[in-house]
Amino acid sequence: MSAGDRLARKRRSERIGRRAEWLAALALLLKGYRILALRYRTPAGEIDLVARKSDLIAFVEVKARRDLASGVDAVSYAAQRRILAAGELFISRQPDSAQLSWRCDIMVVSRWRWPVHLQDAF
Repeated sequence: MSAGDRLARKRRSERIGRRAEWLAALALLLKGYRILALRYRTPAGEIDLVARKSDLIAFVEVKARRDLASGVDAVSYAAQRRILAAGELFISRQPDSAQLSWRCDIMVVSRWRWPVHLQDAF
């Protein structure tokens, strides 16, 4: 595979991932969540979506996959640790968040299907 092919594949994957994040954010908005951050970056790692509903903050990892099982399997243990560390940094940087509950969710976005939201996934 040439460098141009690799670059085109990477751009396509990134475009699909961004579209999945927007669809996941829309699904969360319709469920009553407020989106606090999209692609929140810290030195510890990145969180795709940070959402809040009443006294709960959800750190959401979004995966664009053909089916639910492959989406869940794509969130490795190392990725879970990075998301947890980034979530802890988010909480520490938000003075209003200290008293709130938080959890880590996974949303799997498949073609022609509504995003599946797995609450408290890890």
